[in-house]
Amino acid sequence: MNTDDTTLSPAQAWARLRAGNARFAADAMEHPSRGAARRAELAGGQHPFAVVLGCSDSRVPAELVFDQGLGDLFVVRTAGHVLDPAVIGSVEYGVAVLGAPLVVVLGHEGCGAVRAATDALVSGASAPGFVGEVVDRLVPSLVTEPGSPVAAGAGAGELPGQEELRRRHVRATVRRLHGRSALVAAEVAEGRCAVVGADYALTEGTTVLVESVGALG
Repeated sequence: MNTDDTTLSPAQAWARLRAGNARFAADAMEHPSRGAARRAELAGGQHPFAVVLGCSDSRVPAELVFDQGLGDLFVVRTAGHVLDPAVIGSVEYGVAVLGAPLVVVLGHEGCGAVRAATDALVSGASAPGFVGEVVDRLVPSLVTEPGSPVAAGAGAGELPGQEELRRRHVRATVRRLHGRSALVAAEVAEGRCAVVGADYALTEGTTVLVESVGALG
């Protein structure tokens, strides 16, 4: 693997992640770039080929899911991959400063944050402590598409299933990140970066593309 993988195109970076995920799902991981030589190589600096904005869920570590090694991914994790200024700034650092040609928003099956936001919509109840901040930032993703509920207490019968809700949140996060970050949007406009959203299945170990902004070939 190259020392500087920021020379990859967005399409090449996405293909590399898809290949790694295929190995992971098939239980044929290569566990690349994890030895002493790689540690020494990275001591002078990092050149990750992708930024992954993922959920903090312990079952979804990006380096394992995509079978990547040290220095390959610049990972930002929050519960429910929710955005705030610090998160957006972290993604911008990976793209504008480190030069990563791809940003991946990684949602997943069984996301507790999405379920908590669903419960808040159905019952109108608030989550305890600062968990409520996470839920408050996630709820708008569930109410931005045609036919979605527009107020708390809408009723469970009016909500789609959890798979559609979490994918809706992934799509909304991709669009919101691209819309709020002038730095990311500029890199996308110049063709140097793309932002994609993927959904991860816990048992199968597979990821499915659900949204993309920018050229993937």
